[in-house]
Amino acid sequence: MIVAIVDYRAGNLSSVVKALAAAGATPKVVTRTGGLTGAHAIVVPGVGHFDATRVLDDDDRRVIDGHVQAGVPLLGICLGMQWLFEGSDEAPSLRGLGVFAGRCTRIGREDEKRTEVLKIPHVGWNTLEATGRPSRLLDGLPAGVTAYFTHSYAAPDGEGAVARTTHGTTFASVVERARVFGTQFHPEKSGAVGLEMLRRFVEVAREANVQC
Repeated sequence: MIVAIVDYRAGNLSSVVKALAAAGATPKVVTRTGGLTGAHAIVVPGVGHFDATRVLDDDDRRVIDGHVQAGVPLLGICLGMQWLFEGSDEAPSLRGLGVFAGRCTRIGREDEKRTEVLKIPHVGWNTLEATGRPSRLLDGLPAGVTAYFTHSYAAPDGEGAVARTTHGTTFASVVERARVFGTQFHPEKSGAVGLEMLRRFVEVAREANVQC
């Protein structure tokens, strides 16, 4: 299964490439969405400021959305997951893909009056709490698994969330809708649990057997 990784200059992709290869995929890094041809799945990774998604312009959104509508699986990781939503308060003028409703906001905002210090960005291991909705990525995993996070903004705990995490505030840490998936954490840095989730994403692509 060829999995295209969209490189929009928002982080080092080597760990994503290695993890997807270990999960049974053939990774293919592309710099523009025209390079997606032949891929069975798409990954939009990324770290840092939402402004980095500016590189993914209207044409890129149309191309990726068209592939999603055709049934090609899509996975957003960290900043890439935030891009699956309508936008982010971190860069209000930019639009996301809009697969999921809502905007990303700064974590901890509701807890600014807390007496203890809340470290932002949220960096390190934290628990995934399943919401009870069906999930190809999570079903069958033990309760209370942990994953590795590094972020300051996060998506709302809305109808697409299949897992939530709390760091000051509670946010969506895994989202799913049809063949679109998002992880606020980095599965490529989350040990055996993260690798298992990537295997399941690759399996979704294998079952779908749809190419860009």
